[in-house]
Amino acid sequence: MSRIYMDYNATTPADPRVVEAMLPYFTEKFGNPSSPHSVAHEPRAAIERAREQVASCLGSQPSEVVFTSGGSESDNAAIKGVAFAHLPERGHIITSAIEHHAVLSTCEYLEKEFGFSVTYLPVNADGLVDARDVRRAVRGDTCLISVMHVNNEVGTIQPLKEIADIAREHDITFHTDAVQSVGKLPVNVNALGVDLLSLSAHKLYGPKGVGALYVRAGTRMHPIAHGGSHERGMRAGTENVAGIVGLAKAVELAVDEMDRETARLSALRDRLQNTLLREISDVVLNGHRENRIPVMANVSFLFVEGESIVLSLDMEGIAVSTGSACTTDATGPSHVLAAMGVEPNVAQGSVRFGLGRYTVESDVDRVLALMPKIVERLRMISPLRNRA
Repeated sequence: MSRIYMDYNATTPADPRVVEAMLPYFTEKFGNPSSPHSVAHEPRAAIERAREQVASCLGSQPSEVVFTSGGSESDNAAIKGVAFAHLPERGHIITSAIEHHAVLSTCEYLEKEFGFSVTYLPVNADGLVDARDVRRAVRGDTCLISVMHVNNEVGTIQPLKEIADIAREHDITFHTDAVQSVGKLPVNVNALGVDLLSLSAHKLYGPKGVGALYVRAGTRMHPIAHGGSHERGMRAGTENVAGIVGLAKAVELAVDEMDRETARLSALRDRLQNTLLREISDVVLNGHRENRIPVMANVSFLFVEGESIVLSLDMEGIAVSTGSACTTDATGPSHVLAAMGVEPNVAQGSVRFGLGRYTVESDVDRVLALMPKIVERLRMISPLRNRA
């Protein structure tokens, strides 16, 4: 049985072109880029070429790109780095209630261990932060605003430019988690107005375990990993040369192919969600219908547990999820859907369909052929239906 993968928001397979670019740096070009001899020359040059590639795609300067182990480290480095740099005079952070746990858990840690005050902004029913709420939350001791570009569960795109204008007006550093947007939307750090931006390779057909943090020149922050002088003193540790090369190639390919993939995947996504909404009763689309990335549909099937649908599809060779892969072991409804005001009985029936580079029309056909039967069968045995 050939498998169908529809969980591209959790991770993506490495593109063969990315793997090809990486391979020499595992073998003949294996040197430590910090070594003083000629074996280090090629790896060191490869890192700087990669830095230029990533910077070009972000509209930044190469010196503003810091390579990390992924999105979670980038988020931690940005938030803790700015927070610690502003102690003791500024101890207030603003973020949203629907952030990835790499942001939320970091903010909670700063609250508990260091006494920071954190404002968690609400969102509306579409998952959107209101810039007016940001303005109302600003205090004299606010050091950082962190609002994600695209939500990882429902795909809603946040009004970053409006928030950036408020941050700049009050001399507040502005960070965005752009893990779900780079390669799927045009991302230019100057157009968005951000000071810090996190991205991860494995979300855009690159390798796992590597990412980047854009740091606008002049941003006040402390490094959180100490040791050597790697990454201009911003992040100690021997660079993952092959991974960095793969990240740069993945970003470059995603940006080059974005327009074509956006049109193709938007059509597939719309066909999938619209057919589900039309042909299955008691179905709800979560998130903004228009203002979202083209590769995701989060749909709730009432009177059914989302996990039961995921397992049923998996038995048919189809991989989907109920939400963030980072909360697979969590119990209870999604914190994102809860913040959006989605009723628990609706949230628990949610399924996230993530489309990507290797999704084809026949994949959508197969899902659409199976879903009505799966939902009907599960509803027949569901205690949720009997209680309705």
